[in-house]
Formats: sequence, C-alpha cells, structure tokens
Amino acid sequence: MEGRLSVPLSVLDLCPVPTGESAGEALRRSVDLARHAERWGFRRYWVAEHHNLPGIASAAPAVLVGRLASATSTLRVGSGGVMLPNYAPLTVAEQFGTLEAMHPGRIDLGIGRAPGTDRATARALRRGAAGLPVAGFASQLAELRAYFGAESADDQVADRIRAIPAEGNEPAVWLLGSTGYSAELAGQLGLPFAFAYHFSAANARPALALYRQTFRPSAVLAEPYSIVSVSVLCAADTATARWLHGSSRLSMLRLRAGRPSSLPSPEEAAERPYSAAEQTVIVEATGSHVVGDPATVIPLLDQIVTSVGADELMVTTSTFAHTDRLASYELLAQAAVGPGEQRASALLSPVPLIVPQHVRHPGGPGEAGDPAEGRG
Repeated sequence: MEGRLSVPLSVLDLCPVPTGESAGEALRRSVDLARHAERWGFRRYWVAEHHNLPGIASAAPAVLVGRLASATSTLRVGSGGVMLPNYAPLTVAEQFGTLEAMHPGRIDLGIGRAPGTDRATARALRRGAAGLPVAGFASQLAELRAYFGAESADDQVADRIRAIPAEGNEPAVWLLGSTGYSAELAGQLGLPFAFAYHFSAANARPALALYRQTFRPSAVLAEPYSIVSVSVLCAADTATARWLHGSSRLSMLRLRAGRPSSLPSPEEAAERPYSAAEQTVIVEATGSHVVGDPATVIPLLDQIVTSVGADELMVTTSTFAHTDRLASYELLAQAAVGPGEQRASALLSPVPLIVPQHVRHPGGPGEAGDPAEGRG
C-alpha cells in the first residue's frame, strides 16, 4: 500500500542520556517508550550494550531486558546486543535462560562480537588485554547455545557444567553485525541476522547478500530472516526534524573526536559554530540517518529495506526531549502501518516468531522465522 512500509517495525534503544539528566531518568524513559511501542504495534524492542559513554545508559542489557519484559505483556524484548567476548558464555546463558523462563516466548538474545566500548574499558571488562579473544567467537557461541539444551538421562555426568535456568529455556538467538563475518556465520548456522546499517550503511547490501547465499536451514529457521537497523528521526515537519537532529550531529562529532558526552540539546547544537572539517565529519557520521516528516521518511526507509533485502526494520532514535522521541516513533508507526491499525497488525495477525523447536510456547509457532560485529 502506498505510503506504508513493506516490513514490520521494531525498536533499538541505546537509552540516550540528555545533558543535565541522570542515567536513572534515561532508563525509566526507556521503560516508558517500550510501553508505548507495544501499544503502537512495534514487533520487538532491543537494547544495545555500550560502556563508558556518558550519553548512553544501556550498559547492562540483561538487567534492562528483564525490566522491559515486566513492563510489557506482548512485545518481544531482547538485546541488540550482548557482546559475547565480554562475558563467559555460561553467564549469558544463565541470564537469558532466566529471562526466557520468566517471560516464555518473548525474549530475543542478540549476540555481537565487538567490545561495545574503547580498548581500555574492554580490558577492564575482560580482565586482561586478551580476555575472551574475538577469534574464538564461533566456539564461544557454540558453548553458549549448548547450555540451553535440555539434559537427557544419558547426560548426567558428575563434572558436567550446567546452566540450570537455561536448560530448556532457549531464547531466540540472533547474530548481529556490521561486516560479513557474522552474516556468514549466521547463514551457516541457520540463525536470524541483524545488520547495523546505522553505522555501516555501505556494508549492508553485501553482508545481507552473503547471509542469504550461505544460509543453511536449521531447527531454528527454515529460511533466512534479517533485520536492518536504521537511525531515524521523524517529526511533523522536516524543518523540526532537522532541528532536533542537531543533538545527534553534535554528539557524533564529539564521539569521533574522542570526547564523548551526554546528549546535547538542539539549542546547544545550533549555537555552536562548525568548521569545514567538522562538517565533513558530521556528514560521514550521520549520512545514513533518515530525518524528516513522515512523507519523507517512509519512502526512504522502504527504499533501504528493498535495496538490502531485509525482512524487518529496526529503528533507533535519539532526541534531547523524551516527548520528541515518543512523537518520532508514534508518527513512524502511524505512517508505516496506518492509524488505528498498529495494534491489530502487530498482535492479532499471524506473526512468525523464532522459537527453538524443542520449546513450545502458547501463542507462537514452533519453528518459523520472525543491531562492530554487533550493534554496540
């Protein structure tokens, strides 16, 4: 239908922290956004893992996912993602197995292989310069997934390590990426794949093509299924959207300069003079962002989805004022799905969800498919 998106919509939340506000306020506003997203018909709500960034509060995805799941009732919630080399696979299995046991059929475990931070912080997370090396990512992933397997009578070995809350409680496992590595691995394993278009737009088409080319059907997924995450800011008119986007432009400039900050106000961004070199950096950092009114944004998003061949669109939006962020997502939902149709479309129509075959949850099918490597 003209003016509508051809794929489902989801949310990627980095929990932005505006200047002058606390991380606690940012986290509470994320919970509020999730409640709204559920009412507006978004399919899933993911939180990213970032560390040592003053403007981002999403450092502990497992903790936040639990709060979001408790605050909603039908929305799929998850990580976009957990950076696996930062943790022992056993820890991640226990955390997300617990979440799946408490909220069956609603948890997504997105896995990435980047640190989600700077090198010094990565060393602190991993307790050493090497930690869990990225080169061992595939074996770490295999270990993680093995913990979710239900124990059999023949497998009661005394020294076997078991993740008790994870056994039989496997969430939907996704691989995340911004290059071809995780795309190819996801394809080989028959897992769904999410690509971080919002900071690696040029790699999106080849990575998703590689995913489809290498895909092998699995017990999880019969056909390839992919998400592309895009940075979007939608307002009632394009001039307002561009004004509000000034916060993100200045924030990205500071990040690229090695001076990350809390999210500045659009007034602060507008008052600051920018050199030619800084303007170039801003264009490079935010050139893939989609900014404008609904009539401008929806066709651009559909063009991206069609160009890369994605099955679902995940939107990440940062604004200084919470009301502006809510308005952006609501306008997007109304324009993409149609007024009054969002809830019925998301909750009442048949929706494919990725659920391990050995788990059967009420209300969802058993095997069909539903943001560095990693969005973080």
